[in-house]
Amino acid sequence: MAEMDAFDPQLADVNAGDGFNEDAASAGLQPRLWRRLFGYVFVYKRDLVLLGLVAVATALVEAAFPLIAKGVVDDVEASGANAAFALWGLLYLACNLVMAGAVGALIWLSGKIEAFASHDIRAEAFANLQRLSFSYYDRRPTGWLMARLTADCNRLTDILAWAFLDVVWGLTMMLGIAGAMLVMNWRLALVAFVVVPVVGWVSAKFRKRILASARQVRSTNSLITGAYNESIMGVLTTKAFVREKADARDFGKLTKTMYRASVRNLLLAAIYVPIVLLLAALATNLTLVAGGTMLHAGALGIGTLIAFMMLARHFFDPVESIGHWFAEMQMAQAAAERVLSLIDATPEVRDSEQVAQVLAAGQTHSRPPGVAADGGPKRITRIELRGVGFAYEGAKPVLSNIDLGAEMNETIAIVGPTGGGKSTLVNIICRFYEPTTGQVLLDGRDYRERSLHWLQSNLGVVLQNAHVFSGTIRDNIRYGRLTASEEEIEWSAKLAGAHDFIIDMERGYDTEVGEGGGRLSAGQKQLVSFARAILAEPQILVMDEATSSVDTETELKIQQGLKFVLQGRISFVIAHRLSTIRGATRIVVVDGGRIVESGDHATLLTKDGHYAALYRQQSLDEATRRWEAKGEE
Repeated sequence: MAEMDAFDPQLADVNAGDGFNEDAASAGLQPRLWRRLFGYVFVYKRDLVLLGLVAVATALVEAAFPLIAKGVVDDVEASGANAAFALWGLLYLACNLVMAGAVGALIWLSGKIEAFASHDIRAEAFANLQRLSFSYYDRRPTGWLMARLTADCNRLTDILAWAFLDVVWGLTMMLGIAGAMLVMNWRLALVAFVVVPVVGWVSAKFRKRILASARQVRSTNSLITGAYNESIMGVLTTKAFVREKADARDFGKLTKTMYRASVRNLLLAAIYVPIVLLLAALATNLTLVAGGTMLHAGALGIGTLIAFMMLARHFFDPVESIGHWFAEMQMAQAAAERVLSLIDATPEVRDSEQVAQVLAAGQTHSRPPGVAADGGPKRITRIELRGVGFAYEGAKPVLSNIDLGAEMNETIAIVGPTGGGKSTLVNIICRFYEPTTGQVLLDGRDYRERSLHWLQSNLGVVLQNAHVFSGTIRDNIRYGRLTASEEEIEWSAKLAGAHDFIIDMERGYDTEVGEGGGRLSAGQKQLVSFARAILAEPQILVMDEATSSVDTETELKIQQGLKFVLQGRISFVIAHRLSTIRGATRIVVVDGGRIVESGDHATLLTKDGHYAALYRQQSLDEATRRWEAKGEE
């Protein structure tokens, strides 16, 4: 035991790497946690009642077999060849038929409950994932989340259904056998029960050790799942830099850690379960010795002794089964803590209680035209940032003292060096994050006093690395507004410059894009994303390098479409190619988390500051590339 309790620094590092707060739970069994988990099962009361009744019937039939054996022996001892063998045979056959039907019902009902509970837990976890803020994903690897919704959930629902079955069956069987033994001979029954406290003591000793090792296995599994995900997503980069062997070495370290953690967990279970089996055998032997002595003294009949031997052995069948599930429960509790941590996670950016109350009241009362559910105007005519600052947890400020205003029909271009804070500024405006200092006002009202859903449902966002979902091109464009007609989908695609390449494809708008849009080029995915944003008819349009992956001709088409799209909206455009934002209402230069310049294209060139220097450098680079290309021709 001393070796198994030794601290393993490598495993501790894995736990710390995946630890967050959710993995730092108590090592003991947590009744409140299990009560909550079984709440996912108890909603299916009808199936549970049926399962319980079938389990009870199974346990009673199993307990009846030794009593039938006792009856046969006593009958033969009393009547000899005239014993009612046919009656006993029919009774034995009936018990077997009941047992066969009951076992089939147990498998069906337990599997059904497991499937239902798995569906409910996964659905609740996924629904919460949709509500969580960007900051939640910033701190958690993809594998950490995937492991919770797959392996952890599978282990958890498995024990919820089957352990419930075994507990009901086991307790019923033990109580039935104990009652029968006490009625037949209470002294001999006490001999059989003498090892029960020892089983309880052994279980208590192993509980913390098995649970601690189970947590290490689950934590390491999250890292391995994440490594799989990153390897698949980055396979092109891996091959381009010939990193296959190095990545295999890194993955080998993870699998070695998983091996050590799993072996430790299995070793503990391999020691615990045989100890329970040994104690069960000891109880049977004690019963045999004590019963044999009583039989020799004439205080016990041979039929009763045979029944006692069978009952004593069957009495510990549930103990063995429950002992197995006890080891599994330790593993499942580690999984449960992780799954529930996902379900219980709260978004950092969410509606305040006051806004929630206003929304609830707005859903039950009629609203005047032009008024949103949270009591504010439906149209957004002005966005203003006052003294906005932002810092990620424990990091230096990314934005400091930002003052910026934008009116309807204005296009604000945001430029500056990489890492200057451009994307963070836009994320604050979209309320993907909230400012740590200062305010963002919508028509003079702090946007934290407005509904988060209302604001973000009025956003249209086109990112540099556009995401396209599995499905058809039509489905991906319609994602912007699910009620859109076919004509509206094509209209938005034409404005985005996507219509031409779509109709050139074999199935047009019904073309399957593959997982993550793998069958489309980067530029095509960006155009589909742009069409999706246009279809949503947003009041606020945000474009983060929205034309970076398209050619010059397509970009000109997009620019023509934008003249129409930007009307009646507030637009923010992050751009590195300064030639694309010369027509912006205002250009804001962000550097070091601050606005260092602001004005239109001509004004900023006249100032001869940061923007003018960037513009001249880009113009020189473009002229050089054109000259080199002409020389190659």
